Amino acid sequence: MSTAQSLPFDRDILRHRRDRAAATLAEADFLLTHVREALEDRLTDVNRRFSRIAVIGAADGSVARMLAARYAPEILVQIELSETMAAHARDPKVFTLVGDEETLPLADGTFDLIVAPLTLHAVNDLPGALIQMRRALVPDGLLIAAMLAGDTLAPLRDAFARAEMETVNGVSPRVSPMADLRDLGGLLQRAGFALPVADRDTLTVRYASPLRLLHDLRAMGESNALTERRRVFLRRDTLMRAMEILAADHADADGKTPIRFDIAFLHGWSPSPEQQQPLRPGSAKMRLADALNTAEHPLRDDESH
Repeated sequence: MSTAQSLPFDRDILRHRRDRAAATLAEADFLLTHVREALEDRLTDVNRRFSRIAVIGAADGSVARMLAARYAPEILVQIELSETMAAHARDPKVFTLVGDEETLPLADGTFDLIVAPLTLHAVNDLPGALIQMRRALVPDGLLIAAMLAGDTLAPLRDAFARAEMETVNGVSPRVSPMADLRDLGGLLQRAGFALPVADRDTLTVRYASPLRLLHDLRAMGESNALTERRRVFLRRDTLMRAMEILAADHADADGKTPIRFDIAFLHGWSPSPEQQQPLRPGSAKMRLADALNTAEHPLRDDESH
């Protein structure tokens, strides 16, 4: 198997998905809207004016427009994998580049804020992409990324697996694997970020028709881009059986099917000597017991392990 075939995501087909979604994203922009509003809310808590900003994943250009209105930065760049989507996102206040998250066209030490809204969950080398973004930041620059993770689309994955077993006697990957939130903070640390934080925001959308979910995924460019996907059209009986399972086994009492989108938010700072540093072991000037106003009870040697 070649190296390209062994990678989980087919970046060419992903580019094609985003090309097609350029004209349809407005039909299913609830995820992007949710993330954009969450990003703006999180930036409110950061007492700093950013003047050199990069957005990784232009989508409809709304994240860049929000940042332009908020900071009026000297430099604002948005990078988009799809040339068609980049054309739709262009704005006179924003410099738009066509580029890949896996090989970012960003100079080292250029930006004080990098935002990556809903793009990193489909890169083949997430640690590598994070390292590139950290290098593109100035010392004490901030990265905020939002990516699908956790139990996103778990009912759809279950329905397709069971339907394929019934109709074609085999299972193929239909829904992308999602990163575990517990691993993402460690990836930030491995990529060299200081003060790394990973937390989760969950959005649940209730569908009267499961087929509408597939329409929304296609409209936002999030349909199957896995390298190991079946290279034939999905059989109608498999599709209909999957939708039956989704409605029968995952619907609420009112017949609507709740679909959960777990959005992991990653925060990390480019290291700087001016940042708050942890104290050296043994350098404390006060005992913990004194701070807690309690008695200290040293462990015996046989209790210390």
